[in-house]
Amino acid sequence: MAHAIDLPAPTMNSGFGRGLRGLLILGLFSLLAACASIGGGGPSDGGPAPLAVAPPPVSDPAPIVTGTMRPYQIKGRWYRPEEQPGYDEVGMASWYGDQFNGRPTATGERFDMHALTAAHKTLPLPGLVEVTNLANGRRVVLRVNDRGPFVDSRIIDLSRGAAEQLDLIGKGVGEVRVRYLGRAPRLGGGLLLQAAAPAAATPAPRQAVAEPPSTFWVQAGSFGDPLPARLMAEGIGAPASVSAASVGGRELYRVLVGPWPDANAAEAARQSVVARGYADAALISTR
Repeated sequence: MAHAIDLPAPTMNSGFGRGLRGLLILGLFSLLAACASIGGGGPSDGGPAPLAVAPPPVSDPAPIVTGTMRPYQIKGRWYRPEEQPGYDEVGMASWYGDQFNGRPTATGERFDMHALTAAHKTLPLPGLVEVTNLANGRRVVLRVNDRGPFVDSRIIDLSRGAAEQLDLIGKGVGEVRVRYLGRAPRLGGGLLLQAAAPAAATPAPRQAVAEPPSTFWVQAGSFGDPLPARLMAEGIGAPASVSAASVGGRELYRVLVGPWPDANAAEAARQSVVARGYADAALISTR
């Protein structure tokens, strides 16, 4: 908004007149600054900013489950849970669903694959984390009530509901930022903070073409030599197979397990492959 203000000319050349005029000019600049702050705040192109809210404060935090704070060992590796108020890390996230639904978590709570929850190796339980999908900007607050994932390349395991909100279901894994917020409330705590920004409108195509359905595989390993690939496939057993592909002029032999028609079944298989000692197993999809 704009304001027209008439500044009266000083009627005398005294210091008082000069001071009065200075105060009036200062007041004008303050008023213009206030107007700018009221009308501003949107993106530079004038479009609406994506919805973003802050998580509400936790007034009645749940007590930390003391048994979950003891050092523990998985596959020969020790993990030492501790308070980490400055925890802020970027890494890969995976998700888990049907195969664990209804089972007890590390805190004793029942795992609900549709709730906004997660598993972490060392943060206090139960706690709250903010997770951001770096590929699309989606942000959620999750209740951390379980331990995992025990794969070096993953920093957090998401419930199916959390993966849906972050748009990671189809991919299986994705790069995220995880920030520890502190103690969780006695119940719940999950919250969608920011959805993806709306895409710009584009002209509709003249003819819609249906995309073929996705097919999901678990890639257990990749080798430059076919012999170790065959040995790994034999060690895993059916339905593992070796697939050759040329990448950058180099022949690679991938050990693939599957296929499955949906990501949830493939993720269950990936967890099974990881449990058998193939820690780098990854979920991939093709059309």
